[in-house]
Amino acid sequence: MAYGGGGDDARDGTRWIVLVVRVPAEPSRHRVAVWRELRKTGALSLGQGVWAVPDVPLFADGIGRVLELTERACGEAVSLAATGRGSQDGRRLRAMFTAARSADWAEFMADCGKFETELAKEIRVAKFTLAELEEEEQSLERLRRWHRDLTARDVFGAPEAAEAGERLKACMAACEDYAERVFTALHQVPEQRMPEEGRRGPGEESGR
Repeated sequence: MAYGGGGDDARDGTRWIVLVVRVPAEPSRHRVAVWRELRKTGALSLGQGVWAVPDVPLFADGIGRVLELTERACGEAVSLAATGRGSQDGRRLRAMFTAARSADWAEFMADCGKFETELAKEIRVAKFTLAELEEEEQSLERLRRWHRDLTARDVFGAPEAAEAGERLKACMAACEDYAERVFTALHQVPEQRMPEEGRRGPGEESGR
């Protein structure tokens, strides 16, 4: 089935794609795959098997993958171009979609907190190794990708977006601080200790 838009604009200027998806209960992996793709795309659940996204090009690839997965599972999917019947309906859809993005941002910021806590723990126990630094940098890159994806999906601008951006900057600064500590520890010259025999006083002889 083709993905597309059409119809008159709603009073708030937003058009929507509404998906009605039915996938056989067994095997369950097909239903799970479709559900995960809908969640990954950022689709808003309106009820059992009914999802909606703003009708903008950003969501086209995700909707296409959902339709492909549904067809592969021998299921059925209908995509409809829709608008609210009035401005109140349009505002309600926008509010529901933005609330879903707010939940996404809250989850993201919680993971930022976990990242900062992990770095603080490694500093506290002085675990300054390249292996640990590489692991933390991979975690930071995952946060960056997640932030980019959420920013793209947040079409209407959830109020938590600005705070989330600041939290990501704090994570980046914390990781940079940890990296400097790692490099300092790795390049630190160990304290040289003289052998016991080399510290004998004048006139002392070995073995006497």
